[in-house]
Amino acid sequence: MENTNLTEKATIVPVVKEIRSILDTARSNVARQVNNELLHTYWNIGRIICEYEQSMPERADYGKQTLKELSKELTKEFGKGFSRANLYNMRLFYQSYDKIQTVSGKLSWSHYCELLSISDPDKRSFYEKEAVNSGWSVRELKRQIDSSLFERLLLSRGDANKEQVLALALHGNEIAQPEDIIRDPYVFEFLGLPENRPVMESDLEQALVQQIEKFLLELGRGFMFVGTQQRVTINNTHYYVDMVFYNKILRAYVLIELKTTKLTPEAAGQINMYLNYYAAEVNDPDDNPPIGIILCTDKDGVAAEYALGGLSNNIFASRYVLYMPNKEQLIREVEAVLEKWHGDESNNKESL
Repeated sequence: MENTNLTEKATIVPVVKEIRSILDTARSNVARQVNNELLHTYWNIGRIICEYEQSMPERADYGKQTLKELSKELTKEFGKGFSRANLYNMRLFYQSYDKIQTVSGKLSWSHYCELLSISDPDKRSFYEKEAVNSGWSVRELKRQIDSSLFERLLLSRGDANKEQVLALALHGNEIAQPEDIIRDPYVFEFLGLPENRPVMESDLEQALVQQIEKFLLELGRGFMFVGTQQRVTINNTHYYVDMVFYNKILRAYVLIELKTTKLTPEAAGQINMYLNYYAAEVNDPDDNPPIGIILCTDKDGVAAEYALGGLSNNIFASRYVLYMPNKEQLIREVEAVLEKWHGDESNNKESL
């Protein structure tokens, strides 16, 4: 009898699996439809508010009072969801997206509330595209905004210009070559390590492994964790790569060396040796050349150029910080780079 029950249970498992799949798909479709309707509804509420305010004299002063009165009446009739702050976001939603068709149904209203806090349209567009491409939760989106990902990506490319700003705004961070996965600085505030106390490399590595999901978020799209202290044996001598990942977009291994000091030439030589080994001994035929990233506390531009210059492998040096970067400072750095670029462009035109 017991064997009969086991047999029946085994045969019914595929049926349960198929039904589960149908129910999951149905729930997902319903949730998507509800989300789309909610976005359309809030956009239209924003449109009605804007049209009403435009019909009123002295509408600048009248706007605040309008939202206050609307909030009171709508909350009385429909319940929660119509606070003055939420109505303000609905109005801003309509003003920021002149066509509802440009709004992505893959993002929730909570996502858009975070995005609407960004006044610069190029920057807002970048975070919207990345949130869709990377499947960020609202919390992850907020973290990337707070850590100034937009500015860090521009600065990590060194020669940021208006074309790069527009490219990020239109497409998000497109990953087509090794340089596209680099960020400078990397932000490890999620580790909770003290800023002003020395940290050993082994402690930093262990902390990153313990928070691997957040570290993968910081690394960006396409990364899969392979392991730590991956052995490399050359002439019967064992060496160990701190952290190894695989980027499925670039189809390449990514080797990371952690340094709790500034960049040194020795670090560049070390990771160059590891990359040569991986290219010869680990790569599959359809893998692209491995990529090396040295994460250090600081790097001198000239020293980095001499340490990394002339190497045939893809090796990059990036700083990391244990706290959220100063957003205003990063913005000033990007603006300075863009101003220099515009200045060089003007000089070139004058010389012609």
